[in-house]
Amino acid sequence: MASENSPLLAYRLLGEEGAAFPARKLSTFLGVVVPTVLSMFSIVVFLRIGFVVGHAGLLQALAMLLVAYFILALTVLSVCAIATNGAVRGGGAYFMISRTLGPEVGGSIGLMFYLANVCGCAVSLLGLVESVLDVFGADATKSSGLQVLPQGYGWNLLYGSLLLGLVGGVCTLGAGLYARASFLTFLLVSGSLASVLVSFVAVGPKSIPITPRHGTNGSSLPPRFGHFTGFNSSTLKDNLGASYAQDYTTGTMMTFASVFAVLFNGCTGIMAGANMSGELKDPSRAIPLGTIIAVVYTFFIYILLFFLSSFTCDRTLLQEDYGFFRAISLWPPLVLIGIYATAISASMSSLIGASRILQALAQDDLFGVILAPAKLVSRGGNPWGAVLYSWGLVQLVLLAGKLNTLAAVVTVFYLVAYAAVDLSCLSLEWASAPNFRPTFNLFSWHTCLLGVASCLLMMFLISPGAAGGSLLLMGLLSALLTARGGPSSWGYVSQALLFHQVRKYLLRLDVRKEHVKFWRPQLLLLVGNPRGALPLLRLANQLKKGGLYVLGHVTLGDLDSLPSDPVQPQYGAWLSLVDRAQVKAFVDLTLSPSVRQGAQHLLRISGLGGMKPNTLVLGFYDDSPPQDHFLTDPAFSEPEDGTWEGGSPSLSTLFPPPRAPGSPRALSPQDYVATVADALKMNKNVVLARACGALPPERLSRGSGSPSQIHHVDVWPLNLLRPRGGPGYVDVCGLFLLQMATILGMVPAWHSARLRIFLCLGPEEAPGAAEGRLRALLSQLRIRAEVREVVWGEGTSDREQEEEVEGDFVNGGQGEAEAESLAASANALVRAQQGQCNGGGPGGPEGGEGKEGSITALTFLYLPRPPADPSRYPRYLALLETLSRDLGPTLLAHGVTPVTCTDL
Repeated sequence: MASENSPLLAYRLLGEEGAAFPARKLSTFLGVVVPTVLSMFSIVVFLRIGFVVGHAGLLQALAMLLVAYFILALTVLSVCAIATNGAVRGGGAYFMISRTLGPEVGGSIGLMFYLANVCGCAVSLLGLVESVLDVFGADATKSSGLQVLPQGYGWNLLYGSLLLGLVGGVCTLGAGLYARASFLTFLLVSGSLASVLVSFVAVGPKSIPITPRHGTNGSSLPPRFGHFTGFNSSTLKDNLGASYAQDYTTGTMMTFASVFAVLFNGCTGIMAGANMSGELKDPSRAIPLGTIIAVVYTFFIYILLFFLSSFTCDRTLLQEDYGFFRAISLWPPLVLIGIYATAISASMSSLIGASRILQALAQDDLFGVILAPAKLVSRGGNPWGAVLYSWGLVQLVLLAGKLNTLAAVVTVFYLVAYAAVDLSCLSLEWASAPNFRPTFNLFSWHTCLLGVASCLLMMFLISPGAAGGSLLLMGLLSALLTARGGPSSWGYVSQALLFHQVRKYLLRLDVRKEHVKFWRPQLLLLVGNPRGALPLLRLANQLKKGGLYVLGHVTLGDLDSLPSDPVQPQYGAWLSLVDRAQVKAFVDLTLSPSVRQGAQHLLRISGLGGMKPNTLVLGFYDDSPPQDHFLTDPAFSEPEDGTWEGGSPSLSTLFPPPRAPGSPRALSPQDYVATVADALKMNKNVVLARACGALPPERLSRGSGSPSQIHHVDVWPLNLLRPRGGPGYVDVCGLFLLQMATILGMVPAWHSARLRIFLCLGPEEAPGAAEGRLRALLSQLRIRAEVREVVWGEGTSDREQEEEVEGDFVNGGQGEAEAESLAASANALVRAQQGQCNGGGPGGPEGGEGKEGSITALTFLYLPRPPADPSRYPRYLALLETLSRDLGPTLLAHGVTPVTCTDL
């Protein structure tokens, strides 16, 4: 039974109230303050105080300490803000970073922080080995009874491995045993520190022998002594300035950066308590409170030791004997106990922190089967698999051999992690999300930004190579996680930041400042069923040229008669369609009693601010049977069980099968033409796409088109249903066709296609005149194309031309038979021009498949305005069907606004 004054009883009182060993949850003191203090002391407080003051001097040492704690304080403010913004579970800093920055950046930073803890554990163990050998090593100049341990690389590695086995055993048994060991260690370290502080005052001046070093020729140098002078102003004056020399443990010349790396390595334990978040009673309260207490406590201890050492020890003692505390102590064994306890506790803290981070990474399944063993836990919840995993990595790091060799690498890794914490808080603050309202308010975006900048600056000052390598490694890990994909339920602060910035810049996108020379197509593609519109969906993505691209769909219904909105559940399927088709499009869905009314809604409200569609794209209204392109497109090949990775249903189950031939349509011919007329009334350009399923597959790919097959893009910029008019004249609509064809040629898949422009000449027009005018226009517009003249309009009399007052055949007074005849003649003319390059075969890609013959891949035709009389809509649609019949992939376009510019 433990006595009333035993440390075990104190542990019980400080832990969960009334809990038996092991305590289920740890208090703020045990779970955060104790491990953080011990980790921040590490081996620096006993073994590297003399190193820092001896080389840097008191003034620079204090400056280093202030810089280090300034960086730590900024990071602590960010940690406190994030920790008090919601529930925190296991994983500590990794959990906070990943749930803020998303799995890609969070996972890479988490792995970097894990490696920092692994290396930190190795550094603590190497420091412990050095301190043990300094007393018990066979080469130590002590009494013969202490020279019992052989030295050398192999022996040192063996000692480190044995100590790692001890530390790993404690961590494997669980957080309860670790907490007890940490508390007992804290008592021992506190007692040892107290004895050192008393010794500075109680011990009188004395000379301390320095361990002899070998000369350049192998001979031993004469014995030297360091001096403990007691409080002496001359000693303080001599120790004020810097005096960098060789490190007697490595033989390396010290600099400000190398000394700062060692000092900062002793201050990098601020996350030790946060890493124990899964074992804390109240992480959101314990992490901020405990971390701040630990940082303040260690800061004043370091300040006190710096001043006491500078007042009482000469430069030789500080530089040549890093363990001088033992020589000046009233009871040297107590200092040894403090050194060993601190190093063991720091290594335990790093190892158990690393295991918790690794367990969280494994449970999030970011790196797949590589980290699967880290998921193994005991019946009490201890992640022994992650502990063993981390133990193996620490064993590999121990091969480095020297403490100061690893100090810079560990410091850089910790600085990367701290910069990520500051970046996380900065992102949340800049995103201005309403749900970011931490109860800890002593921070701002200024402190976060300064923290990020300070960490990055110190990284490159300490070790440019390690800093660059760590950032490169983090980038590679982020790319790997991005390629693998990760959880989407965490939330991505990048989305919040993008929203914030996009909203701000959309407000600055002033439609009153638009200019035609910066015009770009902004498309609204109305899709009934994407199964039959997949080629058009990809072609429209190529035509947008960096502009807005919206997929619109109208669901028929009346919300008054429905229990809920049927549109909202459909967004997920359409977004999956966009991802699978690899197009850069937004999705806009609406509910309406008719397709025409829904199209009007979408034309009016799609987009935001200055980013609104200016062009309506529709599939052609004909009697061709719908095709299911999901069955032939590799991107939409279905898995056998009908579900995709992650359990999401396949698109086959989300979109209905194509309409059966002969079944009723949701849109009547009258409403179809009325929708075109509505768009033109709203001052929107219109494009009707026909037979896009026959497009060459390589032209719809994301890469460059294959040069093995010659493809043409034919443009007819004149109204083929208007036989009268100035020959060679290209109006606003014709220029729109030229612009759209040119934009398509800028797409990599269409680079090798050749643009041809056809001019229709009247019976009395002299050849060459119209072509010259067009070539001059093309030169001004910077459009490269082949121009061809064709004779058109022989069958129209002068009287009939005069009667065509409206300038548009479908709006004129000609009879239906004559209009049909003219449309058929125009169709034959276009097919004839296609046949000239296809070896005389029928027009379009279906004919002329000879290997050496060129093919018209896509034809642009002038789309006449619909008639003013709605009763003539069916006739208009029939004329368009006749005009574009058997031409292969065809785009009928009508532009209403200027889209080209000849100005610089």
